[in-house]
Amino acid sequence: MSALAFTAPPPSRYISLVDRARPTPDDDVVNAFVNGDESALKHLYDAHSRLVHSYCRRVVGADLAADVTQEVFIAAWKSRDRFRPDQGTLTGWIMGIARFKAIDATRARARRPQLVDEHAPEVADDPTDADDLALRMLLTDALQHLPERARQMVELAFFEDLTHTEIAERTNQPLGTVKSDIRRGLERLRRNLEGFDAARA
Repeated sequence: MSALAFTAPPPSRYISLVDRARPTPDDDVVNAFVNGDESALKHLYDAHSRLVHSYCRRVVGADLAADVTQEVFIAAWKSRDRFRPDQGTLTGWIMGIARFKAIDATRARARRPQLVDEHAPEVADDPTDADDLALRMLLTDALQHLPERARQMVELAFFEDLTHTEIAERTNQPLGTVKSDIRRGLERLRRNLEGFDAARA
């Protein structure tokens, strides 16, 4: 993962959308989902619907967000056999699907004449804008679900631009711990982004 992804902290409006207490599906749930267990779909919806809906609301507008969110999970269910855990996280993969569904809905809205657009989305009809927003929200979500110490290390390294030695001094942690926490944290973030890219393939 390029450090360029961390040149600025995720805006606070994205962080507020992430519920750190949300359930994170374990491997058994992910495997059950891939194998067609409908009960696993509910677990995944509970784990990811808030993030997906928040993203959709910003891309397609408040009036269409719930419908597009539902389309995302229907599409994920129908294409579950395409998800490969070795190619990234399920969170990233679902957000990759959300990106396509949101862009499709935005383009469909643009083709419909409207007298007054009371529900104008925050993101323009530009795939690059939608991509950037999805990636930023995905990284924010991943950061919020890192173990507390690892999250602190990553934030100090990339948002405050501290060296490993400076982080060790500030946190009173051994240098080796700092390095391993950052490495594991970045691996988690990288896998989320790989999942996003896998959904776009």
